[in-house]
Amino acid sequence: MAVKVNPNFYRKLKKFGGQSATQCFHCGNCTVVCPLSTEDYQFPRRFMRYVQLGMEEKIKHSIEPWLCYYCGDCQRLCPRQANPGEVMMALRRYLTTKYDWTGIGRLLYTSNLFKLFAVGLLFFITLWVVYTFHGPVVTEHVQLETFAPAHIVHPVGYIFGTLLAVLLLSNVYRMYKFILGPEKISLPASVYLEELKTLLLHFFTQLRLRMCTDKSRWIKHWLLMSGYFIAFMLVNVDIITRWSLTNEPPAWWHPAKLLWTYATFAMLYATTEAIIGRLRKKEPIHQFSHSTDWMFLLLLWPTIFTGLLLRIFMEADMALPAYYAFAFHLAFTVPLLGLEVPFAKWSHLAYRPFALYFIRLRERARAMQQPQAVTGAEAQSA
Repeated sequence: MAVKVNPNFYRKLKKFGGQSATQCFHCGNCTVVCPLSTEDYQFPRRFMRYVQLGMEEKIKHSIEPWLCYYCGDCQRLCPRQANPGEVMMALRRYLTTKYDWTGIGRLLYTSNLFKLFAVGLLFFITLWVVYTFHGPVVTEHVQLETFAPAHIVHPVGYIFGTLLAVLLLSNVYRMYKFILGPEKISLPASVYLEELKTLLLHFFTQLRLRMCTDKSRWIKHWLLMSGYFIAFMLVNVDIITRWSLTNEPPAWWHPAKLLWTYATFAMLYATTEAIIGRLRKKEPIHQFSHSTDWMFLLLLWPTIFTGLLLRIFMEADMALPAYYAFAFHLAFTVPLLGLEVPFAKWSHLAYRPFALYFIRLRERARAMQQPQAVTGAEAQSA
């Protein structure tokens, strides 16, 4: 099959942070040292070559960029400072824009002006909505549900969450078509359901990251992911239990409050550590920061911190500070979720486990085809 080479692809990838690929002279050290590279799925050297040759179609249909967790070992041993880990990260950013059918992802990754506009627009629209539609402001003591009526907040949250889920899952489907579509895989529905255990296992544990040399990265990543997931679930449970958006907050030992405390400090620690790491630039994974990396951190940290302030002001029965904290918490949360979940960094939490899920589907399909091939060969010999 002919492969189309595009010499201009490298210039395109530079916008996503992959400007060092041309320095690679293919010694192979990066692939040898990588604990995640296998015989069937080799990287990063192969993809350094793809970038240099501009094999854009090959890259678009590849799954390997999602198997790299950017531990930094490849960059430490690269004799040419070609930064293969960062190039693989740039390819993930690029692929994210290819899966996204709206074009918003491409604008976020390639235009700083659009990033500022999108974040600012969602931030100030959220503040305007809170200012326009909030309920009575009771100042004697905190009455959060009076200020932010649940019958308004919860339906809006459901609509917003459903929209984000539709966008993200439609992008995941496009990822599936890019990766497995050309192979025309045909499997019974039962196989898709059986292999969901692979998807769930790697979504909740990120186990492959533990194979990397620096085990602490898995702990930090798991703290961030588990904290986010718990916070997400508590927001949805709140719709039924009314433990958070209420005029009478429960005691400190309430299970939801204990879980929320864990989620808050787990995410706050992981985010703060990432910000400090990117400022110090000591580790390979922190030496190169794309503007979207900073957008993610500078939205996530104040989202977590304002949520913590809201809890503190509610416990201290400080009404006005609690209402302001609630408004700014929403103002940071909306652009964080609205931009990051379907189009940018948070979407990687879905793409990585789905990549492993697609690999299992590919393996199952090939295993089912092998007996048929053997039977056909036996029939011909007979």
